Amino acid sequence: MKKPCLAKESHDSYRWYLDAAERGDAYAQFNLALLYKNGAGVVRDEGQAFRWMGLSASQGLVFAQNHLGAMYYAGRGVAPDDEQAVHWFRLAARQGDASAQQNLGLMYRRGRGVAQSDEVAAVWFARAAEQGLASAQALIGQAYARGRGVKRNEALALAWLRKAALQNDVGGQLHLGMMYKQGRGVARNDAQALAWFRLAAERGDAVAQRLVGLAYAEGQGVGADAGRAYAWLNRAAEQEDADAQFNLGVMLANGKGVPRDEELAFTWYRRAAGAGHALAQFNLGGMYARGRGVARDDVAALDWYRMAAEQGAPHAQFNVAVMYANGHGVAKDEAQAAVWYRNAALQGDASAQNNLGVMYANGLGVAQDDAQAVDWYGKAAEQGHALAQYNLGGMYGSGRGVKRDEVLSYMWLTLAAQAGDMAAISNRRKMALAMSPQTLLAAQEMVRAWRAAHQAAPAGR
Repeated sequence: MKKPCLAKESHDSYRWYLDAAERGDAYAQFNLALLYKNGAGVVRDEGQAFRWMGLSASQGLVFAQNHLGAMYYAGRGVAPDDEQAVHWFRLAARQGDASAQQNLGLMYRRGRGVAQSDEVAAVWFARAAEQGLASAQALIGQAYARGRGVKRNEALALAWLRKAALQNDVGGQLHLGMMYKQGRGVARNDAQALAWFRLAAERGDAVAQRLVGLAYAEGQGVGADAGRAYAWLNRAAEQEDADAQFNLGVMLANGKGVPRDEELAFTWYRRAAGAGHALAQFNLGGMYARGRGVARDDVAALDWYRMAAEQGAPHAQFNVAVMYANGHGVAKDEAQAAVWYRNAALQGDASAQNNLGVMYANGLGVAQDDAQAVDWYGKAAEQGHALAQYNLGGMYGSGRGVKRDEVLSYMWLTLAAQAGDMAAISNRRKMALAMSPQTLLAAQEMVRAWRAAHQAAPAGR
């Protein structure tokens, strides 16, 4: 019943502002611009909004100057122009407008319309924050937390983030929660972290929703609750948070607290992978390779593994190498296999190091080189990779790429045998029969010494 009255009132306001604006009243011009911008009492017209906002801003009205800068920035009613945006933000900022000061700071941080400078950005954020603008308080708090444009100071970071959070600023709540979660500038407190995350999550922040979901999934700051974990992760995932989509995929693929549903897991992995999430791309490749949640497709598996591999994921690089080595989803290409094994091996992947050693030992895709084989076997063996330990033992036993040494050969075979390698168990038994008691004792002592220096569990896949 009240809508016709409201419409009439809006139109009356439009007529009043138009009359005053045409007489040159800066405030009327500003308000008229807002009516056109929002379509209140008049047909929405961003061109007219820009025209009247420009006239008002030219008369020095600070609010209009900030709005005009935003219109240039976003290209509303005018072609985007970062330099003009900076010009108008600066005019308003110098008059003390906090929103303009924050906007100018963001232009410096992003290097848009002005030379990039975190230091200058921090100055403007601080000016706006001191006027009580919550979003600027969150920004300067983050700057102090990261040492971006200012000297890192976690106490100041906490102070500014708390001010912003208490004003219900989502960014302040989220990052204050992170300070508590990481124990930065304050004792680590998962419950406090969760409390701040929840406030931001309830206001729709996807990252906070994901963090609340993970807290429930892992029982951090709250009792573990897979149902609530799934619900919060789902809310974040629906907002296209790729990490949340990936985590939903993991829960569904493994049946972690929810019924296993590989087809739905595939769907979430696919959405995250399409957004460039490397682990989701890797897992999606695995779904295609094993025919889980989707028909088996080695070509598609290789495509997704390669996407993750090109982002530097070592397990994906290893799998790409295996597929080239075996001709799965692609023509067999040992040279390409060696390239991808090397990429993963250089990142410390023990299985890739062992397989690269095999390539060098046999001249597959690379020039045959026993010394290189020993080097790569050694790197993997030191990580506890049983097959590499067996291979390295064989190289010492035969003197390939290294001086023959039956003590070291027995040591590496023993370590591989203790990890369950059947060939190593058999070869070690045969070798022990031909060794003198003194040599055998020396080898056994080396095994104990290696074990003492390597307390971690055996590596490898």
